[in-house]
This record gives sequence, structure tokens and C-alpha cells, in this order.
Amino acid sequence: MNLENISIGIIGLGYVGLPLAAKFGEHQKVLGFDINAQRISELNNGIDATLELSHAELSSATGLQFTNKAHDLANCNFYIITVPTPITASNEPDLSPLISATKTVGKYLSKGDYVIYESTVYPGATEEECAPILEKISGLKLNQDFFLGYSPERINPGDKTHRIADIKKITSGSSPEAALVIDELYQSIITAGTYLASSIKVAEAAKVIENTQRDVNIALINELSLIFNELEISTEEVLDAAGTKWNFLPFKPGLVGGHCIGVDPYYLTYKAQSIGYEPKIILAGRRLNDAMSSHVSSRLISEMTKKNIQISGSKVLIMGLTFKENCPDIRNTKVIDVVKSLEESHIDVDIYDPWIDSVVATQNYKLNVIAEPNKGQYDAVIITVAHDIFIEKGIEFIKSLVKLEHLIFDVKYLFPAHQTDLRL
Repeated sequence: MNLENISIGIIGLGYVGLPLAAKFGEHQKVLGFDINAQRISELNNGIDATLELSHAELSSATGLQFTNKAHDLANCNFYIITVPTPITASNEPDLSPLISATKTVGKYLSKGDYVIYESTVYPGATEEECAPILEKISGLKLNQDFFLGYSPERINPGDKTHRIADIKKITSGSSPEAALVIDELYQSIITAGTYLASSIKVAEAAKVIENTQRDVNIALINELSLIFNELEISTEEVLDAAGTKWNFLPFKPGLVGGHCIGVDPYYLTYKAQSIGYEPKIILAGRRLNDAMSSHVSSRLISEMTKKNIQISGSKVLIMGLTFKENCPDIRNTKVIDVVKSLEESHIDVDIYDPWIDSVVATQNYKLNVIAEPNKGQYDAVIITVAHDIFIEKGIEFIKSLVKLEHLIFDVKYLFPAHQTDLRL
């Protein structure tokens, strides 16, 4: 197939869709669509609120245009859907953004078109949930009139080293011929190369286990840290010692949030339960990781009590609100659970994170987000996110914020152990 004259529509311009649209836009005509009018306005002015792309990077995508008007998608013949796939309050897949995007594409689907999904889903979702919607709305038949593909995103928010073109891309298609076309499409922008999976289900499963594997491994280390704390052994020292063996996996304990590792395993467990299998290790890991926020707050309170620091009315500074370092994304951050747990004990909590929009965070989460912490004000500080800016400010800056009797809880191992009071 001649890919030179195709028109690509990217549906969803978040952390996944925008870098993809910009990369394709360096070579060919691309239309980036998002329902958020403010987002489109910012992008048209060269501003990316996610901070994934600079003004220069957006400007270099000369073939890229933005819109929030769905009818503009009518002239596209390749549609790539990159909307979020969150979970509900009961930890079940929320496919509503995916279904909504699919319905939008279905209205403009024509013969010979391709629809490719990058959103993380459980194995089977693309063909079982999305394909029937496309067929019903468009009146077209899959693999006869239009074709499907699945190429899971591998974006790492905040990572300026591993960019979209540098990460090998899994591709797949609804027919052998479609798979080759889709693989060729991604090969045109992915310098690291592609891996053509044998089916869409295989590609879906490969994506969902990438983060499930990390989740389970982190859960193991989190559990070990709980045990070592009771045994009064330094978890960090144990990991350093064990890490001298060449095949030891270098995971560390911590809070597991975000829109990938803390979410994707529930997609797999949901599908497993639907076919009659009750997952054991995966769900156990999820429960343990979800409980770490409570552990952080209870550990701090316990140690404050030992130092005779009055709990009720005390003041604690949380350093970092985002779900990971060096990015402004606060979706599904577990730091919020730490804050809520501390507030339940009548502790006054301030949050300091230079990476976030404090106004948005305050409005959305009703948190006390401050622009800059005052010196000598806090009974304790919890370093919850490993932002580079915290390292640059240094431990002396953090020590200047606390009272004479205090605790510094370095959840992220940002500073040497002797410079802080508590670690996981």
C-alpha cells in the first residue's frame, strides 16, 4: 500500500496521542482531534500542558493540525485512537472513553479505512467491543470494507531520553494483509523498529502484562520492606546487598499510582474473572500496593509519637503530588491517599510540587497546594516523588523547613540514609 498520500486522524491528544501525532506530522498530513477545546486552543498556540513536547517540537510537525470538531475527521482514512482507559471505583474497566471515540470514528468510516487502537485494554476488547460498534454505525464489514489494528502505546511520561521513535513498537492487524500495512505505517516513524504480533489479542495481552509484571514485582519489594521494617533491617541495605548478584531485579519499594501500573492489571483480572478464573498473585499485588499509602502515613504517625511530637494539630509537608517524577500528571496519584490518611488524624498537610498547576490541583482535589514552603514550619516532611528539582534543592533546603524536633521521611530514597530519618 502506498502510505505517502494517506491522511491520519489521531483521536485523543494526551500523553500518548500528542507525541504520536507530532511524530507522524513530521512526515505527512495528520489531524489531531480532542474534545477538550482548551487543549486544542493551547496546542494551536504551541503550548503542551503535559510538557511532553516543546514549542519547537510542535512546530517541527509541519503536517499536523488540531481540531475539536469531529466532522473534520471525515477526510481521514487512518484513524488512531489513543484515549485513556481508566477504571471505575470498583476497579473494573471503564471503556466509556474508548466507546465514545469508537462511535465518533464510526460516523466517518469509509471503505478501505483503517482503525488502529493504542489504548490499553484487556485481550479481546478491540475485536469484541469496538469492532461491532464500528460495523453498526458505519454499516461496513470488518476485513471486507475496513480493517482494524492494535499497537499498544509505550510512552513514558516525563522521560526525555526514551522518546516515541526510540521504543520498539508492537503492531497487529485484523487480517494478515492489514497487519503488514499497519506495521509498515509505524515503521515509517519508529527508528527502534517494530514487532509484528500474530494477532490483535496477542498485542493487547502483551501490553497489559508489561505493567502487570512491574506491579507484581514492586508489590513483592513493598512486602519485603514491611517485613524488614518489623525486623529493624534497612530495606535499602538489603537490596544493595542482593543487587550484587547479576540477575537480581533492581526494584524498590514505593507508592504505585498513575494511569498504567496502578490500572492495567485490573483490565487483565477483569477478563480473567469473566472466563471463570480468579487471579491470585495479580490481585494480591494490587491490594498490597494500594495499601502502601496507608502504611506511609501510619509509619510517620507512629514515629512522630515515639519522638513525642503531638499528632493532632501538627504540620506535615508533602513533597510531590504527581504519580511519578518530572512530569505534571496527577492522575491516580497515590500521594492523595497519604494526604487523606494524615488529615484523618487531624494533621495539617501542605503539598509542594513545582511540576503541577496548583490551581487545578486545588480545584480538582481540594488540597492545600502551596507555591513555596515556609522555613521552620513543619513537624515532618514526606518526600513522595523523586523530582530532579528536589534533588537540586538539596537536603539542607528540606532541613530548613522543619522544626527542631522533626522527622524527614524519604519514601523515594532521594538522599543518603544518614541525612534523613525514615525510609521504606
